Amino acid sequence: MSEEKKTNPLQYLKGIGPKRAAVLQRQGIATLEDLINFFPRKYVDRSHIVDLNLLQPDQEVTVVGKIEAVGIRHGRRRFLYVVISDGKGILEAVWFNGIEYFKNQFKVGEWVSFSGKVQFYRGFQMTHPEFDRLGEGELDNMLNTGKILAFYPGTEAFKRVGLNSYTFRKIFYFLFKNMTVNVQEYLPPKVMGQRQLLPRDRAYYQMHLPEDGKILEKAIYRFKYEEFFNLQLMLALQRAHLKSKPVGISFPKKSERLEKLYYRLPFKMTEAQKRVVREIRKDMREPTPMNRLLQGDVGAGKTLVALMAMLIALDNGYQAALMVPTEILAEQHYFNLTRMLEGLDVEINLLTGSTGVKERRRINETLGSGAPQIIIGTHALIYNEAEMPNLGLIIIDEQHRFGVMQRAKLIEKGRQPDVLVMTATPIPRTLALTAYGSLDVSIIDELPPNRKPITTIWRFDNTAAKIYRFIREHLEMGEQAYIIYPLVEESEKMDLKAATEAYEHLKSTEFKNYRVGLLYGRMRAAEKDEIMKAFVKNEIQVLVSTTVIEVGIDVPNATIMLIEHAERFGLSQLHQLRGRIGRGKSKSYCILKTPYNIGEIAQQRMKIMTETQDGFIIAEKDLELRGWGDFFGTRQSGMPDFKIANPITDRPILEEAREDAFKLVKEDPFLRKAEHKRLLEYLRKHLKERMDLINIS
Repeated sequence: MSEEKKTNPLQYLKGIGPKRAAVLQRQGIATLEDLINFFPRKYVDRSHIVDLNLLQPDQEVTVVGKIEAVGIRHGRRRFLYVVISDGKGILEAVWFNGIEYFKNQFKVGEWVSFSGKVQFYRGFQMTHPEFDRLGEGELDNMLNTGKILAFYPGTEAFKRVGLNSYTFRKIFYFLFKNMTVNVQEYLPPKVMGQRQLLPRDRAYYQMHLPEDGKILEKAIYRFKYEEFFNLQLMLALQRAHLKSKPVGISFPKKSERLEKLYYRLPFKMTEAQKRVVREIRKDMREPTPMNRLLQGDVGAGKTLVALMAMLIALDNGYQAALMVPTEILAEQHYFNLTRMLEGLDVEINLLTGSTGVKERRRINETLGSGAPQIIIGTHALIYNEAEMPNLGLIIIDEQHRFGVMQRAKLIEKGRQPDVLVMTATPIPRTLALTAYGSLDVSIIDELPPNRKPITTIWRFDNTAAKIYRFIREHLEMGEQAYIIYPLVEESEKMDLKAATEAYEHLKSTEFKNYRVGLLYGRMRAAEKDEIMKAFVKNEIQVLVSTTVIEVGIDVPNATIMLIEHAERFGLSQLHQLRGRIGRGKSKSYCILKTPYNIGEIAQQRMKIMTETQDGFIIAEKDLELRGWGDFFGTRQSGMPDFKIANPITDRPILEEAREDAFKLVKEDPFLRKAEHKRLLEYLRKHLKERMDLINIS
């Protein structure tokens, strides 16, 4: 017998045994606590089941019946059919895709539930319905009582050992009816009463064996609230912890170079920028480490604010590091900051994966010496062998693209440095309340007065000739244009091939009488800088680019941006790209060009882009379209992983939980009161690892 089987306590529960216990353990369910936290994926209410003789076309319904026939028909298209009957009527379900897989899911004589839209074609039909197989022993529950049935997530491993929804329901029935499940309430009585929360033990029972719809809703609310409350409590404790320990660096000295930069700027800073600089200066004077989020719309001037923060660090004798996710962005920041700081005697270094051995050695020596400077880099900053004992300020651009442990490694290189997090586009409020909830927030909520509205147009590929003619008309007026191509593959060869082909074609056909330039990701830094400078000087009229130009290029004379295959870009990326135009006096146009047939989500992205320029609205819509998990991609990012709550759809509950958690910590910052004893014990036992991640992120 394996060690896994020997030690797994679940094997002794009725309905589980050693084999099933081993499978459950491999899925992360190893204890009784894990098991009761394995929540259903959905519920089917008997009261919502429609008899088959009462069906109407275009209804969205759930039906239950016994399988009478399963087979494959051959007509214009091959398809699988499954006929069910409930003794009152019949319905046929059909599948045109995945026929071989679905054929093995159904057996004549078994009972199933189907959910979907009813159609009428020689009888009532459903196409590709959601389905659940029902065990023979639960038909009385399903058909003759008012019971609500829970349906659980399934895997191939579960299927092999017979762990289906019916089996889980039997396991939980035995567990709650015949055993004492020791569930301790840890939420404070004040919170329980204020939000009228179901007690924890009763909530677990209702999640698995619901008595009716209303009590089930209360149980679901309880656990959604609990997940949000736990996170918000950790964020509140983290903020209280940072404020209570003055172990960071104080920057009391006024920055002379900041003043010089301010007075020689060729434009006026917005009031919002000035306000945010004041907030940052105030933070940096304090001995507690700054932990601040800087956000604003595209073109709001975040980079200038970040630069001023770096000058404060330098003039107080410290080093400042700016970490960005890609080499292209690192180079663009380096070029821009070098130009802006010309004549101010500021040492700026660039460290990326492409930095040569000799240059890397020189940079490491100067970093190790503690000499005040700005170091700009990518992940190479983290893995660089040099220590930075005099690192006073870290600015992280596009923080969500770095893993939690990567950020921690950079922070560890300094002695409790101040941290300023920047985002390329505004943060959705939902995200600000969760992933960034422990940070102080500065918002640049004002665009420079010279920014004019941009007209955004969505066009199909068959209108290319008209689009190119429109661009030529504006070139004749002395204006400039970007033509952006998405990268098919992040590789040097594909990048160069895509860029070169587009460039050669346009240069020799549509724009043969104009000066066309080419910019792609793997160009040498000096060559790239040369192209950018030529575009700024209007020596290049049309810039063809397959690289990310969201940051770094500011050309007031560029009034048109054509984005080819716009359906391949995300909403935030499209918004960033669009932000490169509309910076001058002339009217600007962003043209989104796509094939005629694109997916529904891509269509929604195009419509949103044509309807609004508000980065905050776009950020919310992007989060809604992509969903919580896909918005971040990997768990490495340190973003919260919710089991039952959804920060997007459950935002009112999230805001309630945040209000309660921050109020509690304000009254009892270290959870020392008697009524918070169980809460503190729960945090220590269950959430220590997440507390550490929150602390880092």
